[in-house]
Amino acid sequence: MSTVKVQFLFDFGSPNAYLSHKVIPAIEARQGVRFEYVPILLGGLFKLTGNRSPAETTAHIENKRKYMMLELQRFVDTHGLTAYRMNPHFPVNTLQLMRGAVAAQREGVEGLFERYVDRMFAHMWEDGLKLDDPQVLRATLEADGFDAARFEAALGDADVKGTLLANTQAAFERGAFGAPTFFVGEEMFFGKDRLRDVEEEIARVKTSA
Repeated sequence: MSTVKVQFLFDFGSPNAYLSHKVIPAIEARQGVRFEYVPILLGGLFKLTGNRSPAETTAHIENKRKYMMLELQRFVDTHGLTAYRMNPHFPVNTLQLMRGAVAAQREGVEGLFERYVDRMFAHMWEDGLKLDDPQVLRATLEADGFDAARFEAALGDADVKGTLLANTQAAFERGAFGAPTFFVGEEMFFGKDRLRDVEEEIARVKTSA
């Protein structure tokens, strides 16, 4: 694997982060790199930057809203992401989910974090579950074979909470304002539509190394 540092700042509440997650493995395979997944809290980042979600900012701009849906469908079609479905409960409060991601990362068990991320993205944007309902989340964790009680206990851990806040603050200080955000070294790219640019930057850095 290449030593190029590539980071993916994500929140499960972003459909574009989900779509990016599905495309990242192909980039990793082509470029011989591994993306570092960094959990952040999108709502917290919005507060820090004064930003708002596209659903809010385009609610009364019909042409722009229609174009955004068209652009999303083009991406889905291009990459064959036929499992994607808009979550009927959107927006979903992802605080506990993102703390869960940090907790899974901290466990240090090989593959645990990756499987948690993959399953939560799928449940959010393929299965359309209301994952901010504690009962739904517990049932989902149990069905996926996770230790639900252990996860629930970790959600209140001060270090878990602090790490998520620190990740979000660091993202803000580096210039991020939403998700998905990517860093190749210190070069920032925003949105799933910049994945081609991300890949080109990875290739450039590899060549110049």
